[in-house]
Amino acid sequence: MRNTENTILESWPVAVPNEGQYKPNYHFALRQSEVNLDFHLEQYFKDQDTKFHYFRSFDELVVICQRFPIDLVFLASRSNMNSDIEILRSIKSNVFLSITPVIVVNPEPDDNDIVAVFENGAEEFIYGKWVDRLVEVRIRRVIERSRRDLAVNPSTKLPGPSLIEIEVNRQLEQKQRFAICYADLDNFKAYNDYYGYSSGDRVIKLTARIIKDAVFDLCRGGFVGHIAGDDFVMIIPDSLVEQICANILETFDSLIPLSYDEKDRERGHITTVNRRGEVEDFPILTMSIAVLINKSGEFKHVGEMSKMLADLKKITKEKDGSNFMVERRSKY
Repeated sequence: MRNTENTILESWPVAVPNEGQYKPNYHFALRQSEVNLDFHLEQYFKDQDTKFHYFRSFDELVVICQRFPIDLVFLASRSNMNSDIEILRSIKSNVFLSITPVIVVNPEPDDNDIVAVFENGAEEFIYGKWVDRLVEVRIRRVIERSRRDLAVNPSTKLPGPSLIEIEVNRQLEQKQRFAICYADLDNFKAYNDYYGYSSGDRVIKLTARIIKDAVFDLCRGGFVGHIAGDDFVMIIPDSLVEQICANILETFDSLIPLSYDEKDRERGHITTVNRRGEVEDFPILTMSIAVLINKSGEFKHVGEMSKMLADLKKITKEKDGSNFMVERRSKY
């Protein structure tokens, strides 16, 4: 066993009673040997409730991750690096667990251990001199990076639902006057069924690029998010709604026919099965944008806006071709 008396190891976690019960806010899966990491984590996250889920084997970890929303997996030991690396390898090769961030903790690894930990996909490796503030910051950065990455749509790299909600609420809290625009494609499911997932994904990426370019060309401080599928959100100054929406629709209508085979483009439609199982002709894709303007703190939370946007979007989609429509009714 390695020497545990040197000055580097003296500052590392030692056995300390684990006191205090907290309601879960952060969920940590923890495998520790000869290191009481949980005590230090409790100190770092004392302002946020934490829940520890202890495991000894990979199989136990799988069960834990199936039952709880694990924020981080910790593999902490003083000498059992081979076992930790093997579990790390199993985590990162498992489809279900691979997106869960892993931090390996070991006071004095050799160079081969360090290389192996990062080669096998660990998000962070804490070793060497233990400095509480530095360790806390490194752990928190891993959590923040993970949550940020999971909140981004993997196809378009745009902010997803959680980040959209955060931005809307931020604007509402500041009592900003702004417009939120909800855009989606008309008859996209038929296109996706007819041409396949790969072609559908290319259309989604094209749509994202068109929206981003139109927003950021005119408004550097604008926001573009991707809810899911063919649904997008823009947050822009209300004074730019007409110009930005018109630019988006014009560009989309000029480019989207190129996503069709020549024979379908010339026909102006595709023929495929609809949601009722009936054969139907579907025209070239168009876009509908529902626009809601927050005036002088009229709305208090995102739920009020989402209900009105959903209703307005249905009305907008009933019109032929690509359109945008601004809600003129008062809040309900």
